Amino acid sequence: MNTPFIRNHQYNLIKKQTDFLLKTLRTVADRRVLETVRYRSSLNVVEAFPTLSDNQQQLLQQISTFETAYDFQKYLSGLEPYLETFPQITPNQIQKLFPKNKKLKVPDLSAIDFRYMTYLSWIDIATNKLFIVYPLEGQFIGIEGRMTPMNKKGYCLFCNRQQQLAFFTVKTRLAKSSPDDYSSIGQYICIESQECNHRITDTAALERFILSTRA
Repeated sequence: MNTPFIRNHQYNLIKKQTDFLLKTLRTVADRRVLETVRYRSSLNVVEAFPTLSDNQQQLLQQISTFETAYDFQKYLSGLEPYLETFPQITPNQIQKLFPKNKKLKVPDLSAIDFRYMTYLSWIDIATNKLFIVYPLEGQFIGIEGRMTPMNKKGYCLFCNRQQQLAFFTVKTRLAKSSPDDYSSIGQYICIESQECNHRITDTAALERFILSTRA
């Protein structure tokens, strides 16, 4: 039985490295350069994991051995059974994360493939609010804020890829102040969270932003 150990953002990083390797194989003839790129890609993949068993490391390092697009696609397909799904969550759990939103419209969780998700998000069209749920250190964190489409492309804070952006603004209570004193924290993020989930390769910026809203 395959034990899942690859999170969505790590799988995206592996896909990014396979794309880079395949492009290099198609454009570079120097074998020494190719071997250096193979080594670097394999190292980048392994370093994306805090801990690995010997078997897991050997599985991931196979990326350096392939030659064709078919080889790489077969490799990626072979990793899918090892994908670690987004932690199971219920509509009731989501509602408890946003207690002030009594009429919160939760997305249809049964329609989501949680294997390819780093963070759960949806937009309430009626209020133009974005809701994000993220698992951090064994518990779910929920944040909400306004979405303002920018009608331009730029780099998303979460996935660090050039996409159509929106400005996401979250209210946060000021430290050592009255309950009615708030500040706002805003960042540019992908307007399409599904695309963002398919491209994010590192969770550091996402986690920093989420934690900054809880100060």
